[in-house]
Amino acid sequence: MRQFFKNIVLILLLLYVICLHGNTPNAINGKEFYNLTFQDSIEWADYYFNIHRYEKAIPIYEKNLDESDVRQKVHTLKKLSLSEAAIHKPEESVAYIYDYFRIEFHPNFLSHEGFDEIRETEEFTKLSGAVLPKISAWSVLYFFVSIIGFYVMFVLLLNKSIDLQARVLISLFVFIHSLFILNICLNNTNYVFEFPHTYLMSTWSSFLYGPLLFLYFRRVSKSSELKLSDLWHFLPTLGLVIYMILYVYAFTGPEKIDQMLDRLQQGLNPGDSTKLTLMVVIKAISLAIYAYFVHLIITKNKKGLEKKTRIWQKNMYGIHVSYVVIYLVYGLYIIAGKNSGFLFHAPIVLMSTMVLYIGYAANVQPNVFSGQYAYTNPLFPKYVKSGLTESLSQELKEDLHEIFNKDKLYRRNDISLDMVAQKLGTTRHNASQLINEHFNMSFHEFVNHHRINDAKELLKKERERNIIDIAYEVGYNNKVSFNKAFKKDTNLTPSQYLVHMKAR
Repeated sequence: MRQFFKNIVLILLLLYVICLHGNTPNAINGKEFYNLTFQDSIEWADYYFNIHRYEKAIPIYEKNLDESDVRQKVHTLKKLSLSEAAIHKPEESVAYIYDYFRIEFHPNFLSHEGFDEIRETEEFTKLSGAVLPKISAWSVLYFFVSIIGFYVMFVLLLNKSIDLQARVLISLFVFIHSLFILNICLNNTNYVFEFPHTYLMSTWSSFLYGPLLFLYFRRVSKSSELKLSDLWHFLPTLGLVIYMILYVYAFTGPEKIDQMLDRLQQGLNPGDSTKLTLMVVIKAISLAIYAYFVHLIITKNKKGLEKKTRIWQKNMYGIHVSYVVIYLVYGLYIIAGKNSGFLFHAPIVLMSTMVLYIGYAANVQPNVFSGQYAYTNPLFPKYVKSGLTESLSQELKEDLHEIFNKDKLYRRNDISLDMVAQKLGTTRHNASQLINEHFNMSFHEFVNHHRINDAKELLKKERERNIIDIAYEVGYNNKVSFNKAFKKDTNLTPSQYLVHMKAR
């Protein structure tokens, strides 16, 4: 009704002006004034639009597109898109919608009833399907996996019983997986348009997966400290971060939306990088190279590791290799110009499997991340009926430390769990629980651990001394048992270790 009165006033004003200037010799002719002042005006275009004469309205709107007034330009683009839709020209209508979105991004405009004529067309469904928020089973799954991943990351970081370097490396590994999965979730739900600063938020870490896993495996398998020279593994990531800051992250929200709309208009996935093919190729090469490095570490050290540790590393490596293989196939798929279907979700599913598996291990046995692993179910704990309280456990732990590190009880060749329990003034059951929970070792492993460490110190200090004498001193009854335990710990026999020490 308001528009109706507006049109009436416009027509009355036109008649008034024509009458006012009609008999003036030097004035412009009324018809000429009409042509110059009103025929090309937005108001006149709106009049034609409201009476559904869209063919008349469109050329007038197009003449007004050069107006500097942003509000008027937004109005014009919206009317043009609706007018083209009304005469069933989806391609032209969608083109004007893109132009409108680059100025003012309000995807709910696509719900306007004026687009009903073209709503089922390929052009319109492609645009609306890419920018309107939506929820799918995949997106829900990815969202919850990413949240679990962030939780696991914090659990690992805060667990001081895990080796510091190992927990930092594995936490970062879980973090970049979780961030990528969350990024995919936002892309799949189209919320990346609602929160444009999440655009490519995980791309900076594309070259980190291989180095982090490699350095983690090296740390827990060889107990190798990270060095400054290891930073070269992160140089590709540094270069990528600088590139992403300059060409993506430093942009404003509207500029990022422009980038996504440009990709969408070209028929590409709006949530992907403009350098997608190059990124996929380099990432695939990085994953393959580091997967080989990890394989070398596992192969070289598997004989010196406990069975349970080998199971953990084998499972981790198996999931990672499966991801690498699928990603290589996915890379070929991208190069071929395709980016959807099973091969789109397969790598993400494997990444989710990795996050959930690490989360399971973090819950079951956190000490796995320092290089040891034990399958114990927290729902059915071994010591659920134990009377060992936390305060008593800590007190006994200090006593155990004293009798082993100061009194060197392990040097007794007749040492037994009952003997240790007696020294601690507790039960055999509590002594076993104490060693298991605080050191993640069996009693036998705990004793051997101290004996071999003691033997290594003696070999360093007394290099000319007979090895068998040292074996007897630290508590072994024969050289065979000593050699076996020593090699299991160091991957060297005592003789080889001594030669190695003398060569240093």
